[in-house]
Amino acid sequence: MPDVREISVVVPTLNERDSIALLAPRIADALRRYSYEVVVVDDDSSDGTAEEVEKIGRSYPWRLYVRRGQRGLASAVVLGMQIASGRIIVGIDADGSHPPELVPALVEPILAGSAEMTIASRNVPGGASPGLGADRRLLSWGASVLARPLTPVKDPMSGFFAVRSDVLARGSLAPVGYKIVLEILVKCRPSPAVEVPFVFAARTAGASKLGSLEIGRYLRHVGRLYAWSLTGGARASMTR
Repeated sequence: MPDVREISVVVPTLNERDSIALLAPRIADALRRYSYEVVVVDDDSSDGTAEEVEKIGRSYPWRLYVRRGQRGLASAVVLGMQIASGRIIVGIDADGSHPPELVPALVEPILAGSAEMTIASRNVPGGASPGLGADRRLLSWGASVLARPLTPVKDPMSGFFAVRSDVLARGSLAPVGYKIVLEILVKCRPSPAVEVPFVFAARTAGASKLGSLEIGRYLRHVGRLYAWSLTGGARASMTR
């Protein structure tokens, strides 16, 4: 059993060998004042990502779990959160679009007791998404509109967040697709959930996994969350 840390950074990967090596020293520098670990959940990459993570683990506090026969960003993050030992869980993408340098700004409100969850937000003053093309910005806007009745958070489509680990016990997380933040907001009801300005950069390597299949999964996910809310799931989670 790993030692308990202040922070566990969960990184889902699928064919991210080129970008993951760039991430390691940046995380180490950003979190040098904290006790931390990095938990990588790899969906059986074919490009040597797992081997690269094992190499990184010789120099940094990184752990690897390889899933076989299952894929999906959000479910990989859920598994990473279950494996993690940290009192605060941080979710971050491996492709460089989420700057590790922002992690202290995400975890400090939680450590100070002024937030149960923080979300790196492109949609609050100071936030932006120059790393997204016009089509991706339109998709993100439409997805946010669909989710608006479920949460007041302005950027529930963000995949960059921090949350107190005990908050996750309030709900049974079973996301479809890649929007883990929305799943946590709806099922675990973190209060307050604070948005921190975030500039979404272009990925440093690799290719986006977003396509028609992921869009379809998101629509299924939102439909399931609406059904869960309407059938009393939200009330049940608030009593836990």
